[in-house]
Amino acid sequence: MEWRDEGIILSLKRHGETSLIAEVMTREHGRHLGIVRGGRGKRLAAIVQPGNSVDIVWRARIEEHLGQFALEGLKLRSAELIASGPALYALSVAAAHLRLLPERDPHQSMFETLEILIEHLGEPQIAAALLVRFEVAMLAELGFGIDLSACAATGATQELVYVSPKSGRAVSRAAGEPYKDRLLPLPGFLNGRSVLDDPTPADLSAGFAMSGYFFERHVLEPRQMKLPEARAAFLASVLAMV
Repeated sequence: MEWRDEGIILSLKRHGETSLIAEVMTREHGRHLGIVRGGRGKRLAAIVQPGNSVDIVWRARIEEHLGQFALEGLKLRSAELIASGPALYALSVAAAHLRLLPERDPHQSMFETLEILIEHLGEPQIAAALLVRFEVAMLAELGFGIDLSACAATGATQELVYVSPKSGRAVSRAAGEPYKDRLLPLPGFLNGRSVLDDPTPADLSAGFAMSGYFFERHVLEPRQMKLPEARAAFLASVLAMV
């Protein structure tokens, strides 16, 4: 068995004296594990690091085996990521969310969403908004999509500023005003505004509160799990910078 793909390294685990087990998110083959022979040696040290994009060849005798990775670097970001606490937190959160997907199950849209997030980890405010978008995309991938296209009450597509915690649908300012204390604020960067427009601290806090609410309710509580601790640390570190 053999395939070739592009991937992003999520995590690493020691294996034997000189090797590593790499966890990668690939474009065509989903989240996948494989042994990197000699991964702890000097030759591969700069390549086999979390956050790096790599060209992967996977080989195994049969499909069910863990198999081996042969890796070549495509985009080596690890030096920049290691120097940034918020970047490492964000990568840790994204990896934890991706582990909710079945291993080896293709999710090309999530690979592309992860790639966009990682490309902006050096810009904390933008990365925070992108991480919320990543979580919203994950919810949809897991079957719990949030509908932000129109007001749940009136069908209006303008002035969407709330989200119903019951239905997961957007609510307009006019329709939601009498019930605003029971609704979740909808951040502008999820409502047509670009994440490149320097999201405000209030928008970032609202976005994390909204996606976190639906993640806990639909995904984590049924599994008796909690949001990654790195998530709160990431948001706090970003808000401290703005």
